[in-house]
Amino acid sequence: MKGFIDDANYSVGLLDEGTNLGNVIDNYVYEHTLTGKNAFFVGDLGKIVKKHSQWQNIVAQIKPFYTVKCNSTPAVLEILAALGTGFACSSKTEMTLVQELGVSPENIIYISPCKQVSQIKYAAKVGVNIMTCDNEVELKKIARNHPNAKVLLHIATEDSIGGEEGNMKFGTTLKNCRHLLECAKELDVQIIGVKFHVSSACKESQVYVHALSDARCVFDMAGEFGFTMNMLDIGGGFTGTEFQLEEVNHVISPLLDVYFPEGSGIKIISEPGSYFVSSAFTLAVNIVAKKVVENDKFSSGVGKTGSDEPAFMYYMNDGVYGSFASKLSEDLNTIPEKYKADEPLFTSSLWGPSCDELDQIVENCLLPELNVGDWLIFDNMGADSVHEPSAFNDFQRPAIYYMMSYSDWYEMQDAGITSDTMMKNFFFVPSCIQLSQEDNFSTEA
Repeated sequence: MKGFIDDANYSVGLLDEGTNLGNVIDNYVYEHTLTGKNAFFVGDLGKIVKKHSQWQNIVAQIKPFYTVKCNSTPAVLEILAALGTGFACSSKTEMTLVQELGVSPENIIYISPCKQVSQIKYAAKVGVNIMTCDNEVELKKIARNHPNAKVLLHIATEDSIGGEEGNMKFGTTLKNCRHLLECAKELDVQIIGVKFHVSSACKESQVYVHALSDARCVFDMAGEFGFTMNMLDIGGGFTGTEFQLEEVNHVISPLLDVYFPEGSGIKIISEPGSYFVSSAFTLAVNIVAKKVVENDKFSSGVGKTGSDEPAFMYYMNDGVYGSFASKLSEDLNTIPEKYKADEPLFTSSLWGPSCDELDQIVENCLLPELNVGDWLIFDNMGADSVHEPSAFNDFQRPAIYYMMSYSDWYEMQDAGITSDTMMKNFFFVPSCIQLSQEDNFSTEA
């Protein structure tokens, strides 16, 4: 994954009272309509601050290590570093990005399940010692190339063992842990803890019950081999909703008190990614082409009416080879906002610009009739979407405009975080949005 070192200098617009995200989007839609209609992101960094506060209020006993591959833009990394989070990195590039912000190696874990030898050596060189492992081959690579490694055994959870066929899952079985501990002892590799991961797609919070029980078993097993275990990583899978976080905490808190009580010397960490950034980014895309089709050409579902009304296929200037890349492996968790609520709705599908059959963003939804040049707004686009796009058809990465309200900035200052101590590339600028009611450019599609 390529990082955004070229974006090292950026500005964050401070929004006056009365100015909101909608005003910002309106402003940039107007600008982009005049200058080429390229897709763009608006990032509300205040939402990241709020997510951090929410985390501290609900699960303060668990230190978050942000999953960098989820969104590696410098503004996100700098603000999370300033808030005191750790970082879970999957590559040399990610480790470099984080270390350039002054993050200490102790606050970085190397979580790639399939590590390149050169990157293990790089981790050893820069002092990133904590890493995960789930098989004997990886253990031998670590032993040969990182003499100071401190390894977390990655164990599988019930939701990953019973996952859908074809899904790529990682984590060893409880049965195989004894063999890996024996290997680690022979190879003189230091095992310091356990990691597990419960997917955000898993709806059963009870999976944590079995995962924590298994983790405790591995801790006890490791003690038999003389390993000193001091870290438990409960992985990611946090969707970002306060309800889900409270629900998970309700399940795991009493179990942590039993299996890994406070005062036992065991540090509890996690790897939230989309939790912090998903809701912070909004994507605006432009309709570049349109096709009218018969309604019955659509598969059955929400949009099929059985009427003679037309259906529409819309092609946007961003797709799965760009900001919607995650759509190739999972369902889109957002659909465009429906403006023009007073207008009739039609069965519609949304496509990227590549003309590839895989480049379908939304298979079936109801929208008012759109025209070429109209804009659609997708919320919750901060996770796995802001990255270097494919070179296919010369796609360009959408511009990113950062904002934060004065109230959020004051909240950060109250927490003891200032621009002097916080972010070396973080430049605040007053809001330049001066749209009057008459000038306000509508984002209605």
